[in-house]
Amino acid sequence: MAAEIRLLTCLTDNFGVLIHDPATKATAAIDAPEAAPIIAALEREGWQLTDILITHHHHDHVGGVAELKKKYRCRVVAPQDKAAKIADVDLRVGNGDVVKVGNLLGRVVETPGHTLDHITYVFDSEKTVFAADTLFSIGCGRVIEGTHPMMWDSLLKLRALPDDFKLYCGHEYTAANVKFALSIEPDNPALQARAAQVAKLRAANQPTLPTTMGEEKKANVFLRADEPSVAAKLHMKGAAPAEVFGELRERKNKF
Repeated sequence: MAAEIRLLTCLTDNFGVLIHDPATKATAAIDAPEAAPIIAALEREGWQLTDILITHHHHDHVGGVAELKKKYRCRVVAPQDKAAKIADVDLRVGNGDVVKVGNLLGRVVETPGHTLDHITYVFDSEKTVFAADTLFSIGCGRVIEGTHPMMWDSLLKLRALPDDFKLYCGHEYTAANVKFALSIEPDNPALQARAAQVAKLRAANQPTLPTTMGEEKKANVFLRADEPSVAAKLHMKGAAPAEVFGELRERKNKF
């Protein structure tokens, strides 16, 4: 039986996600921005929370952990980097580790840059990736603790995933990301198509996720920093991709 996935809004613009294994009834929350919307979604579905899979230590991703753990006595899985303080952790995981949620298998990919402890969960059988604040639709996370080359390397790891993998990320930032991306690549047809789709979804108050890795590879300028045409737009012809990415990220910071 295929996994069931539910996307929910938390805080102001965070996404929470539940992934449920119908065979075993196990259910994991990918991050826990706040408890109430997650509890409401679980009760609506009739699911019991068995796991919380944390991607990184920022409060808007772990703020609901304590309340959820107290209520459900669920397992809390977190990055192995203990320098980042995360409470109530039961299991620490790093690159290549596999987390079981019932019969579902989540492969851990270390994707530092936004934070040093950031990890991504890839469910290969479900063709689904939970990238939190490393990769957004048509964007990427702000580089806060890491470096631009570190973040670019993390994005390359995700770009290597198959085109048909569904992408879930941590925030509803797509409309703003589209505006920036169009300032760099106004003639990109894939980006133009995504812009129209996003405008329609947001007008209907619908989420812009999930998207697919294939669409992101064509439309997300941050995944295209090694394209000569992108470097040329920035007047950086011949520059290393990590440098081009760094310029893109700095421009986005000020956009």
